[in-house]
Amino acid sequence: MNNSKRWIDLRDSFLFLPAIYSVISIISVVASILLDEWVVSNWKDALPGFLLTGSSVAQTLYGSLVTSILTMTTISFSTIMVVLTTYTTQFSPRTLQDFMKSRITQHVLGVFSFGFIFSLLQLFLLGKDSGSGLISPFLTVFVSIVCLAFFIIFIHHSSRFIKVNNLIGTIRKSTSDLINRTFSEKNYDSYTDWDQEDIEERKKPEKNVISTGKSGYIQSVNYSSLIQWAEKNEVLLETAFSMGEYIQKGMPLFYYWGETQKENFKPDEARAFVVIGNERIDIQDIEFSLQKLVEIAVRAISPSLNDPHTATNCINRIGSLLIELADVYEPIRYYPDDNENLRLIAEPVPFSEYLYKCFYQIRIYGHHDVSVMNSVMEVLYKLAVIQKEKVQDDVWRFGRYMIKAVDVENMDELDFERFNHQAQKLADACGTTISLKNHASS
Repeated sequence: MNNSKRWIDLRDSFLFLPAIYSVISIISVVASILLDEWVVSNWKDALPGFLLTGSSVAQTLYGSLVTSILTMTTISFSTIMVVLTTYTTQFSPRTLQDFMKSRITQHVLGVFSFGFIFSLLQLFLLGKDSGSGLISPFLTVFVSIVCLAFFIIFIHHSSRFIKVNNLIGTIRKSTSDLINRTFSEKNYDSYTDWDQEDIEERKKPEKNVISTGKSGYIQSVNYSSLIQWAEKNEVLLETAFSMGEYIQKGMPLFYYWGETQKENFKPDEARAFVVIGNERIDIQDIEFSLQKLVEIAVRAISPSLNDPHTATNCINRIGSLLIELADVYEPIRYYPDDNENLRLIAEPVPFSEYLYKCFYQIRIYGHHDVSVMNSVMEVLYKLAVIQKEKVQDDVWRFGRYMIKAVDVENMDELDFERFNHQAQKLADACGTTISLKNHASS
């Protein structure tokens, strides 16, 4: 698991793809020079003269390309800083990950690294004689065209990414994919219910603790390997954390029951299957992905921005994701091995918790904005209609929580009519009734 974490950190780092492109550029330089020598030495007399480039022309070409690529790289990095500043001040610092992990951004810088190193090495290795070449200058021209194309792609990509609607759409799509991955078929069995007598029997021995080796956020858990480890050591594990939680060093990470006197039993080995890092990431953390949209919405309704339409857009996307989540959600907590022996108990995040985390901050900071509260009530209504049997009680309980935040008694008549209409729709969808009173309409 530690190797997997290092590979994920390396793969997602900003230097990974540019480094790969740089290595490829060195290989390309060597290959082009060797190929050039072979082609020119064997076919020089058969090639038209205008295809052969002298050293002076090649030197000018390489030097110009080095300068041009360095300029484009400088502009690209300046654009990146503008995007990052915009994300931090107007959207949310958590959304920086989405732009920095964008493969388009990293591929563009990788291509620039390739072109710069390729041209610089070609210039350095260019002979002082009046020899001529074909492959290297032609490949250099091709590289320059590719660099220009990627520069245009990057400008287009940055201009689209900096638009809040596109950012919201990108986060919504990535969160939807995460939800599908989380509840799709796995390479291990999992259940929502288990024989309680079996659990009580397994928990009869004294409970032991595996503590956390470092402080940080729970980023991912390798459930398959964890189950195999528990089977190998014939123990029952129970997690003492939830995904995305910040855990302090020395706090319980797992509780376990079973044979603890075995010669080769090392309980601290279980730590290796839990990745703990300095920041939350969205590999397995659905709540964190939803939190990005929540923060954009909360910032949009702040007095400094005052952009309720963006907040409404975020609320609608959150509603779509909650509907998708409710459709596939299962409170999975029991994980057996291949022999159907219970090996891991992990308390799931209840759906009501997702509902609360998505809207409680919007309730605090947006309760005075009728358009924002109406949007939340509309989302709850759609959730109750589409996923009625699964989430009806949770939705209605949370709907009343949202309604209490609004001062309906002192609303203007038209505002009250609109909000009361949304509240009545939600109540009907949940199979109940509600009566709101307003002084302005009396």
